[in-house]
Amino acid sequence: MSPLPGCVTRRSISLCITAALSMLAVVGCAAVGSPTGADGGISSESVHSAAHGYLEEGELVSPFDDSLPLISQLDPALREAVRAAATAAEADDYDIRIASGWRSADYQQSLLDDAIVEYGSEDEALKWVSTPEASEHVKGNAVDVGPTDASDWMSRFGDEFGLCQIYSNEMWHYELATTPGGECPDKRTDASG
Repeated sequence: MSPLPGCVTRRSISLCITAALSMLAVVGCAAVGSPTGADGGISSESVHSAAHGYLEEGELVSPFDDSLPLISQLDPALREAVRAAATAAEADDYDIRIASGWRSADYQQSLLDDAIVEYGSEDEALKWVSTPEASEHVKGNAVDVGPTDASDWMSRFGDEFGLCQIYSNEMWHYELATTPGGECPDKRTDASG
């Protein structure tokens, strides 16, 4: 059993260690009177809120929940396409949920920082997490769907709503990349290109 609650996989243990180190850094900064991180930026603690588009790992929400910024801050055309797909999927007994949508630039940077620690280099991390400047999540132009069977449904029928899987290594990441019923562009290998 893991000594840290919720830290059971190699990835979650790495993220938990990163979170624990971040908490120590925040506590250290607070001890010297600074409410922000050591570099003067926003602390990692504050980006882990709904206001930044954060969800707990493994949490999935309805694409119809406008009370959450990760849904309400999506591009309206993307939000409507995802909702139309979710309605159609429900008729096929699939429940499309959102694992991630809009994110603040600060939260995206936090994800990238965590990925650099997890993957050991920025080059490897960028295969999975974009910079805030390049992220379609920050622009409100991307959603990550779940659970796995819903991602599978989207891979087969998403183009009917203009929704396309963009990266070969991320079966959950969808963007509005064609017209409804149109042809999706070729998938990119990963987020680095």
